[in-house]
Amino acid sequence: MSCSSSSGSEEDDEGFDAYRKGGYHAVRIGDQFSGGRYIAQRKLGWGQFSTVWLAFDTRTSNYVALKIQKSAQQFAQAALHEIELLQAAADGDPQNTKCVVRLIDDFKHAGPNGQHLCMVLEFLGDSLLRLIRYNRYRGMELNKVREICKCILTGLDYLHRELGMIHSDLKPENILLCSSIDPAKDPIRSGLTPILEKPEGNQNGAATLNLIEKKLKRRARRAVAKISGRRVSIVGLSETPKKTKRNLDGIDMRCKVVDFGNACWDDNKFAEEIQTRQYRAPEVILQSGYSFSVDMWSFACTAFELATGEMLFAPKDGNGYGEDEDHLALMMELLGKMPRKIAIGGARSKDYFDRHGDLKRIRRLKYWPLDRLLTDKYKLPEAEAREFADFLCPILDFAPEKRPTAQQCLQHPWLNLRTQNNEDHIEGRMSNLQIDG
Repeated sequence: MSCSSSSGSEEDDEGFDAYRKGGYHAVRIGDQFSGGRYIAQRKLGWGQFSTVWLAFDTRTSNYVALKIQKSAQQFAQAALHEIELLQAAADGDPQNTKCVVRLIDDFKHAGPNGQHLCMVLEFLGDSLLRLIRYNRYRGMELNKVREICKCILTGLDYLHRELGMIHSDLKPENILLCSSIDPAKDPIRSGLTPILEKPEGNQNGAATLNLIEKKLKRRARRAVAKISGRRVSIVGLSETPKKTKRNLDGIDMRCKVVDFGNACWDDNKFAEEIQTRQYRAPEVILQSGYSFSVDMWSFACTAFELATGEMLFAPKDGNGYGEDEDHLALMMELLGKMPRKIAIGGARSKDYFDRHGDLKRIRRLKYWPLDRLLTDKYKLPEAEAREFADFLCPILDFAPEKRPTAQQCLQHPWLNLRTQNNEDHIEGRMSNLQIDG
């Protein structure tokens, strides 16, 4: 979440508790920043460290994303680190062609909760997560997946090879389309007239009730979401009834990598536990050291999710085992047994593996190779499934040093294929259903 037209979660909010000393800065529509240069238009979203607002840049007459960090010292330090990385990315890409979000400006803003570091970023569209939701968790046409993959790999190649930077939290939520799915939500395409002064009246009462309602709904959802502790193997993943997918034609699939709050230089890592759970590489779980190849693992998980509408790995804890061990088990069910040298080579290997390289608590694995998973569960034609699996499987190698680089992936034949309207792979068996545009 950093610069999207609608990047804030529909199911969550930051709550009011964090609007205090050291916390978020309370923003109202029409508020001015940086000596009146930027004027807040509407809220775009929020993160653990910041809120993000659509703002109007009065100097350039452009819409921008204004990211306002919490004011406590640790958040200010995190913002300075992110600004350093974003500035390096901007300096090395004067033509803005490398598929990485662009930092425009940064400044400090004093408010009642303290001094907040602010970043001004180019305004982008919806996240790939929102695109997946918009498509009703159905697999996207592979030609569109290819377009998106080329952009992500261009961004990763730039970060890795030219800058020496690891993103370390690549996932659909942190990749934004260059424009909004719905043109009406795009301030440029919709011809939105900027708000240049504060509207009259109290804007906070309705917002308070809205936040309380959301909090109650969230608690109810958590209660409903509790499931049994029985383990589900990668073979036993249940098939939920699917709605028809939407027509994605007309949506610009160009995208950029965003959110560098957890990024680091390859020669100056500061965290052992990185990456969002479902996109986490095995070497991070085992704590056996990591480099650029962790981003490649996350990329492969993201590409699969775009093509199928479902996460590649969704581990859960169960009777006698935790999420990490289930995650490792799911990986092996898909990719085969982890080589013993890798399985026992990490600082945390003994937590999960015995000396033979077998999992301690999950003994029965049900293997389902990626190409068969794509044909059996997701109904891709065999040739397309094989080609896609040939592209993904090397990136999912348990040995990080064997994974291809982003530069090598960009040369892979799969990225230059054109399938004949790949919609047929799922919609052919649903021809009696009308696609919802």
